[in-house]
Amino acid sequence: MAVRHFLTLLDLTPTELNQLITRAIELKKIQKENTLFEPMKNRTLGMIFEKSSTRTRVSFEAAMTQCGGNAIFLSSRDTQLGRGEPVEDTARVLSGMVDCIMIRTFEHSKIETFAQYASVPVINALTDDYHPCQLLADMQTFQEERGSIKNKIVTWVGDGNNMCNSYINAAKQFGFKLRISCPEGFEPNKTLLENNKNHAQLIPDLAKAVSGTHLVVTDVWASMGQEEEQTNRAKAFASYQVSPNLMDLADKNALFMHCLPAHRGEEISIDMLDDSRSVVWQEAENRLHAQKALLEFLMTA
Repeated sequence: MAVRHFLTLLDLTPTELNQLITRAIELKKIQKENTLFEPMKNRTLGMIFEKSSTRTRVSFEAAMTQCGGNAIFLSSRDTQLGRGEPVEDTARVLSGMVDCIMIRTFEHSKIETFAQYASVPVINALTDDYHPCQLLADMQTFQEERGSIKNKIVTWVGDGNNMCNSYINAAKQFGFKLRISCPEGFEPNKTLLENNKNHAQLIPDLAKAVSGTHLVVTDVWASMGQEEEQTNRAKAFASYQVSPNLMDLADKNALFMHCLPAHRGEEISIDMLDDSRSVVWQEAENRLHAQKALLEFLMTA
């Protein structure tokens, strides 16, 4: 059987993705019941980090530990990648030593090359273009709180970044309508948007974009690697802040999500994370369970 990778949400079928969400909820229940479950016993996950991380590292390490396996953390300072070893060489070497490889890096092309030469599953734990693992957790959280997201309306507020690109893919794969509200010049990938015009649309008017929506999602104004743009971005995004007052325009049962870390007083108001409609802490925890389901799917199928 050909090895499966998870570089974007498009690497799995809609049916597989929905099965993954269902499985994540089951695995969460198993963990809460303290039931011993070790499908990854004697399996090893290699984790390559070229970007800093809290939730991604802890969730993948904990997932492997709780499922009976092991995880090896590798930063760019610890590997020959940091000294110029070709990506394809590292992919071949690690494939002979571990059962799955997770990568958090900058250029999406790097992880595509890595997957091309790897003989074990490769997981995208974030690139500049996509963050599919976060979307698994987001979809799980919505499913737990409101049921199926199919035919619902989701509003993305802010930068057209890797999270926004993944929400465009999610709209196609999970069958919801996506509204994207961002300032001019900060739109998501144009080709991606054009190819998904039946699922996603730009609505610059924030109030109009949020009106009647079932889920509001945002992210920081300046992502990793864009810190020097913070001042200019703060001016451009000043009117694109999510607050309880903005949420009042949404559907009465609407939820709010943020992949974290959040900058209170910038993309969200000081009090937004504590609002009753915010499910960010559940969303963060679900990184653990969604990734357990993903690892199980890729490594034991």
